Amino acid sequence: MPKPFKSGNDEQDNNWAAYLGLGTQLAVTVTAMVLLGVWLDGKFNTEPVLTIVFSFIGVAGGMYNFIKTAIKSDHK
Repeated sequence: MPKPFKSGNDEQDNNWAAYLGLGTQLAVTVTAMVLLGVWLDGKFNTEPVLTIVFSFIGVAGGMYNFIKTAIKSDHK
């Protein structure tokens, strides 16, 4: 069985994996907030107001967390 590729730099490999996780977390945050907005719009009959509001909240919160974590990991 062939060995998996290793770059020889474990710290660089860990940073790369952390950034992949950040992208996934950003996508999940935005998707969850959009779905919450859609559900609330259906419940309160306010379409599409809450979907738009929660979409912006999801993007802003996700980007804030992404940038904060990226800056923090860059200083290690």
